[in-house]
Formats: sequence, C-alpha cells, structure tokens
Amino acid sequence: MLDQHQFHRRSFLAVVSVVGMAVVVSCRAGGPSYVIEQTVATPTTVVLPPRVHPDASDTVVNTRFQGVRFRVWKGVALDLEQLTGRMLSRRDDGVVSLDDKTSFVLSIDTGRVGLPLDDLARLMNTYVFAYRGAPLRDLSFAVDGQHLVQRGTLHKGVDIPFEMVGELSVTAEGEIRIHPVSMKICSIPGQGLMNALGLNLAKMIDVSGAKGVRVVGNDLFLNPVSMLPPPAIRGRLVQVALQPDRLVQVFGSADGMRVAKRLDPDSIATNFILFRGGTMQFGKMFMVNADMEVVDMSPSDPFDFDIDHYREQLVAGYHKTLPDDGLLVYMPDLNKLRAVAANR
Repeated sequence: MLDQHQFHRRSFLAVVSVVGMAVVVSCRAGGPSYVIEQTVATPTTVVLPPRVHPDASDTVVNTRFQGVRFRVWKGVALDLEQLTGRMLSRRDDGVVSLDDKTSFVLSIDTGRVGLPLDDLARLMNTYVFAYRGAPLRDLSFAVDGQHLVQRGTLHKGVDIPFEMVGELSVTAEGEIRIHPVSMKICSIPGQGLMNALGLNLAKMIDVSGAKGVRVVGNDLFLNPVSMLPPPAIRGRLVQVALQPDRLVQVFGSADGMRVAKRLDPDSIATNFILFRGGTMQFGKMFMVNADMEVVDMSPSDPFDFDIDHYREQLVAGYHKTLPDDGLLVYMPDLNKLRAVAANR
C-alpha cells in the first residue's frame, strides 16, 4: 500500500517504542484473550494547519505517545496515557529501525504509564522469573487500599505458598520499593517467626537470575525500566500509585533536569504516536528528518499498538501526505484487524 514512489524521498515507516513501566511481584498468568471482532467506523480526524517542529539531530527521533495501549510482551501491554521522549539510535549509521527493537533506546523525558494487574502477572511469570530454578512462581497480586497484596509459591526444596502485604515507595534511584507490613507462610503469620529465627527474604530467596529485581532484607526492589523486554528504556521513576486494577507510574527525565520539547500533533486526534526528526527505517524504506503521526482509527478506546505486528496494522490502514510533506498514518487497533478486513 505504501511504496517509495508515493513517498518519494520521505519513504513511509511506522513505529513504536515502549516504555516504560514497572511492576511488582504479581498476578497469575492467564487472563482473557483479546477480542478482535468489533466494527471500525471510518475516522473523521480533522487536520490542523502545519506546525513548526522542533529540530533534532540525525540520530535522535523525538516521540510522543498519547492514549496508546502499547504491547511489549505476549499478553502484556503498557497504558501510555502520556509519554514524551527520544528514540536514540544504537546503530553506526544513526538510523532508528522499527524492524529491529535493539537498534534504539527509548529515553523518557516525562510520562504517565499504567500496567493492568493481569498484565503484571504475565510479565512476572513469563518474563521476569521465567528461568529454571526461579524461587518464585505463580505470582499474583491485588490491591487493598494503599497496600499491594502479593501471593505466590516460594520454591525452597518444596513449594511453599505465601502472601505478603506491602507498602510501595520510590527510591532516589528510581526503583519501586516494596516493604512488607505483614506476611503469611502456608496461611500462618510468618513475619514474627522469621524474625525469631533470624531469617529474611534475602536469605530465603536468590533472585540473581531475575530481570530487574533485587532483595535487601525483607524489601523487594523493582527496576521499572530493566524489567521489560526490548526496546531498551531509560527513564527516572518519580512516583508510583495503586489503583483498583493497575499500577500507575510517573516518570521524569533520566537526568532529572531535561525539559522535554513540546511536540504538537498535526491533527486533533486523541490517541496517537508522533515522531519528529532523525532518520527512521521501515523495511526497505527510510524517512529522513522524520515527520509522522500515527493515528488511531477508532478513538473511542486506547490505540492498541504492537511493534511486532505493526505491518499488519499498516496494511489495514491508510495514509495522507500533508502540505509540509509530513505524514498522517491511520491504523486500526490490533484487536480489530479482523473487523477491518471483513468490512473491506
């Protein structure tokens, strides 16, 4: 649908990056499968006058996400309510390739990111602790007021069910600290017993094989950016909060000082991904001094986007070239692709 002749020198490319999120030793794997049979109406997005765009070097793509459900792992997605940052190329030629998630780093300037509890469970059980000999398994969590309730199985020669109620806070280094206020082992209050025996979590479990997790005393420390699959993320967590069905994280810049450039979209879309500056690659095509806005075709719910399946979303959508040679790319939600195909 998109070729070099149509784009001339501004060949099309689509994208993504991820973010950030972070999590907590968490929920049971499983959860509902995605519904993919909703009908998609033709969008009526209004195009605004051309914007003055911030400059960027050839190796930096400024990016903004709004109202995006960004899939980072099988059954795991981050709710990017608002996120502004930069995609920094790792390649010698300075190109940010959407076909290679290891070709760039997403550096978050500011962002508000939610992670649903069911998604937290799948991330912890199928990625963070998915290795032979992992000390924790079948993890789940719930929210009780301002406390996080964690349940699971501790493997210590035999499988031991446990429950831990913890307080959340953010460290100066941007980690999530989970401090237990109560603990049960085999349904029996265990914190007092552990103290009497001179035991703590650090002595009971070895998490050296886990991704982005460490234990000091009885406290768990979770690194929200290193717990996620590629692309690599830089960012500084400054606040964390619990809602009934998810963990919410607020990010500041990695150095705590950078003020993000304002990126204004070319449309009045409510859900979108925006790319400005730098050089991006999509398949055989390149976009120099990138200027592209990816718009949700059904704005009534968050834009369901998957970098591993963006080609399918691209083929099912369409694009418009703006007077300043920028691109508006309209894509359906990943979970609505069948409905789009059926209506063609």
